[in-house]
Order: sequence, then structure tokens, then C-alpha cells
Amino acid sequence: MDGRIFGLDIQLGFDVIMQGIAVFIMFALLSYILFEPVRKILEDRKNRIADEIDQAAADQAEAAKLKAEYDHKLKNVEKEADALMAQARKKALKREEEIVAGAKEEAARIIESANHEAELARINAQDQMKQEMVKMAVLMAGKFIQNQMDEKDQNAFVDQTLQEMGDKTWLQE
Repeated sequence: MDGRIFGLDIQLGFDVIMQGIAVFIMFALLSYILFEPVRKILEDRKNRIADEIDQAAADQAEAAKLKAEYDHKLKNVEKEADALMAQARKKALKREEEIVAGAKEEAARIIESANHEAELARINAQDQMKQEMVKMAVLMAGKFIQNQMDEKDQNAFVDQTLQEMGDKTWLQE
């Protein structure tokens, strides 16, 4: 050694080159053995995270779509409920009209029946009155025959009988 601190000789150059080659080989070997699996794990993790992010975005889009569909259906349900209520009201009004019409028809039948019964009662009363008149006439005739009254007495007797029967009896027909 010639008093130099750092001697550049061929041996040092060869050692440096050998160490550089050894480091390069070791780096390549470690890169192949260690770094590749780590890179693969990191790449797989990166892909998995990207897939999860994509899936989360798709799920979020699906949730937004379902929410929009739900809101739309909710609005339609309200409209359908309103439509059903309107339809029910129409049916109720129609049923009410049918009931009222049926009641009016029944009332008309009852009134017609009552009028018919009143007419029958009036006819029956007229028949009875006519029968009474006939009986009275027969009685009067019998009394005329029995008494052989003169004309003045007969007129007085007819007037008296008419007064007993009353004016209303002769006026109804």
C-alpha cells in the first residue's frame, strides 16, 4: 500500500463489479421470490377493492333506482287510492239512487193500493147507501099501502122520511 487511503487497483474494481453483480442477482432473485408475490397480492387487493367499489356503486345505483320506483309506486298508490275512493263514492251514489228509486216505487205502489182500497170502500159505501135507500123505499111503500094516505099526508110523510135520511144521503152517488 503506498500510503494511499483509497487505492484503486484492479482487485478493487473486480470486487466492486462482483459485489454489484451479486447485489443485482440478489435483487433480481428477491424481486422474483418476494416482490412478485407481494405485487400480485397488492394487485389482487387493488382489483378486489376496485370490484367492491364498482359493486357498491352498482348497489347504490340500484338502490336509487328502487327508491325512485318506490316513490313512483307510492305516488301511484295514492292516485289509485283516490281513484278507488272516487269509484266507491260513485257506486254509493248509484246505490243510493237505486234505493231512493225503489222507495219511491214502493211508496207509489202503497199510495196506489191505498187509493184503490179507498175507491173500493167508497163504492162499498155507495152500495150500502143504495141498499138502505131501497129498504127505505120498500118501508115507505109498505107504509103507504098500509095507511092508504091521501096525497097531502103522503107528501108530508116523504118529506119527513127525507129529513130523517138527510140531504147528504141523496147527494152522494
